[in-house]
Amino acid sequence: MIIAVSVLFFTLLVLGVPIGFTIGLAGLAGLYFINMDLAFFSMAPLQYFSGLDMFTLLAMPFFILAGEIMNRTGITGRLVQFANILVGHLRGGLAHANILASVFFAGMTGAAVSDTAAIGTMLIPAMEKDGYDRDFAAAVTASSSIIGPTIPPSNMMVIYGSLMNVSIAGLFAAGFLPGILLAGLLMIIAAIFSVKRGYPKSKRSSLKEMLIGFRNALIPLFMPVIILGGILSGIFTPTEAAAVAVAYAAVIGFLVLKSLSLKDIPAMLIKTSRITGVVFLIIGTASILSWVLSFSQVPQKIAALMLSVTDNPKLILLMILGLMVAVGLFMDIAAALIILGPILHPIAVSMGIEPIHFGIIMVLSLNIALMTPPVGACLFVACSIADLKLSQLSRAILPFIIVEIIALFIVAYVPWFSLFLPRLLGF
Repeated sequence: MIIAVSVLFFTLLVLGVPIGFTIGLAGLAGLYFINMDLAFFSMAPLQYFSGLDMFTLLAMPFFILAGEIMNRTGITGRLVQFANILVGHLRGGLAHANILASVFFAGMTGAAVSDTAAIGTMLIPAMEKDGYDRDFAAAVTASSSIIGPTIPPSNMMVIYGSLMNVSIAGLFAAGFLPGILLAGLLMIIAAIFSVKRGYPKSKRSSLKEMLIGFRNALIPLFMPVIILGGILSGIFTPTEAAAVAVAYAAVIGFLVLKSLSLKDIPAMLIKTSRITGVVFLIIGTASILSWVLSFSQVPQKIAALMLSVTDNPKLILLMILGLMVAVGLFMDIAAALIILGPILHPIAVSMGIEPIHFGIIMVLSLNIALMTPPVGACLFVACSIADLKLSQLSRAILPFIIVEIIALFIVAYVPWFSLFLPRLLGF
């Protein structure tokens, strides 16, 4: 039965059927093969809605809407300017500013594709004009964008925490240091290329310029302080914090910066609904397939297969990392998280890995897929902005992919990076 479902799943995937329908059809096929009775399909709607019947998932559309509002307020320029003031004096200053801007941007949207589009539209042409190779500028933009879903708020963490019954606030706290590690390693590789190729640097900013830049960036930078401060202090639940983020973004856009108008609301709501609908379709259909896999004891069989190869926890973790990176190459990362989570989470916990730590490992490993061919969403956005072929950008981004895989291994095998802040805060 599992073989038939797998063949159907990958056939539909290769044919280009949308991932939500691919998962749903595979799940329905699994239900049929369980007892060869169409009446068993009645399980499908029950599992579909039970997969979505979680209050914490309401945080997703709110975070998406808050990010969409902030994207339209014109605050990206302020963040880029402030980042350039801080690190522009280094060799390859705009490349470093690109990465640092992604760190700032992460605290507002937590969406890699939005990061690539917003920052790339501004910085890729500016970097090319300043003497940077176009493929290098696009590679820096695409690779740094995955910092967004790593540093909270992160929709991937909301999905994982909701499905695996793991503290979302704990996951948010755990994402800080891995995100900073990722940014630091990317800045090192950017510096190496910048020195080697002689990319320019700007003059060091004065204290007055730094203060002005900080003042201009203070309004958007205060948003993650409200969100994360409220969650980690226990004032808000993640869902309530997401709603507060929408209110804050709306006040900034309509009353403070006055860069939004009422005519912008329909477009923002439509885009939020479209993104939320796609993700929720995947979650709902994946719940059907997950039930089929659980009923067929696939998690137990995979665990037994891994243990038959080795009982060394470090080697099993290595196999898990390889599986997640490989699956991410060909599948939507939200779908991969929803399908693999219920399978791999029990295996990891049985090996003694903390649930919060494993959540960060899954999120980071699947985020890397956003910048890897053939289906990396951030690659396609960066290619479109920079007017590059996928093959050109794929070659340029390879060193950055290697660096991010190194970061993944550090996070996976040094739990301190993920667990220091959650333990400090009592999670």
